[in-house]
Order: sequence, then C-alpha cells, then structure tokens
Amino acid sequence: MVEPSGILGVTAVALGMVLTPGPNMIYLVSRSITQGRRAGMVSLGGVALGFMVYLLAANLGLSVFFVAVPELYFAVKLAGAGYLAHLAWNALKPGGVSVFAPQDVPHDSPRKLFTMGLMTNLLNPKIAIMYLSLIPQFIDLDKGHVLLQGLVLGSVQIVVSIAVNLAIVLAAGAIAVFLERRPSWLKVQRYAMGTVLGTLAVSLAVDNSGPARAS
Repeated sequence: MVEPSGILGVTAVALGMVLTPGPNMIYLVSRSITQGRRAGMVSLGGVALGFMVYLLAANLGLSVFFVAVPELYFAVKLAGAGYLAHLAWNALKPGGVSVFAPQDVPHDSPRKLFTMGLMTNLLNPKIAIMYLSLIPQFIDLDKGHVLLQGLVLGSVQIVVSIAVNLAIVLAAGAIAVFLERRPSWLKVQRYAMGTVLGTLAVSLAVDNSGPARAS
C-alpha cells in the first residue's frame, strides 16, 4: 500500500530534521547532561507523545483535505521546500553553536520533565511543518487508503526520530566532551546535515509530479 520510495523519502526527511539542532534536541541534551540519562529518557517520553498527537491530528484532517483539494498540494510542497532550505541555511551559516554545550538548567521532577518534553514538541514549528507539508507529499492517492498511508508514514518518522533522540540522550555526555575537544567535528556535522537538507529542498522545489505522489 505504501511505496518503498515513500518510506525511504520520509526516512530521509526525518533523519535530516532530527539531526538538525532544534528545540527538541536542545531540551533533551540539556536535561541529559545536567540531570542525567534518566531525566533525558523521561523527557523523550513527552516528546514521543507529542509526535503521536501531531500524527493523529494531521492525518485525520489530511485524509479528507488532500482528496478534496489536491491542487493545494503544490503550495504545500513549496512551503515544505522553503522550510527545508531555511533549516539548511541555519546549519551551514557561520557562527553555529553546539547543542551539546552544557546548559545551566534547574532539576525538575519526572512529571515536569515529561510535560516539558511534550510541550517542547507540540510548540515546535519544525514538527508542525513536517506533518503538514513534508510527509503528505509521499502519500499516493492512487493507492487509496489515504488515512492509513499517512499513519504508516508518520509512524516511520516517529520511529526514526525516537531512535535517534534516544541515542543522543544516552550519548549526550560523551558527545559533549568529544566536541569540546574536537570543535572541527561540529563543522563536519553542520555541513553534512545542511547539505542533506539543501538537497531535499531543491528536489522538492523542482519536482513536477502530481499531487501527493512521492518525489
């Protein structure tokens, strides 16, 4: 039902975005470094719930929206390409600061950690745009079951994001020390992610396929 190209496309988008420093990564890393891995994992639980909220809300609406008004696909696609280009520029521009630099934050209870993780994700514009502008273009209307396709593709994004963020939480302390001793590696990470996001942005912008088809 879901084309392999669609799964690969969502995986590439999810990887490019989760590896680009943003509110989720900054929050999870700061908690993991200052309050320990357990705090980072509790915070990640809140982030995961935020992904699920977006997954259900976006797909319940999109299953009707994109079938009824497929012409708006092109506007949505360009908006997604523009945002990817913006993320690519932020990754490549000079003066970037490592998210793994220790932050002075207070120690919070597990309940507050979970809630803050949830709210950080729900208020993250990057996640909203990904679900509303990027993932829907990998849905193929000709295959039918638009809602199910959206749920499957969104689940792929969640699995990729949670797996990467969990690895970051578990390794945050070691990564912070590594980058502090080898600042040149931070530039490598920024340039690699910027290149991936920029390539995806150009690919989406020049794609001439019909509404909701994988690029």
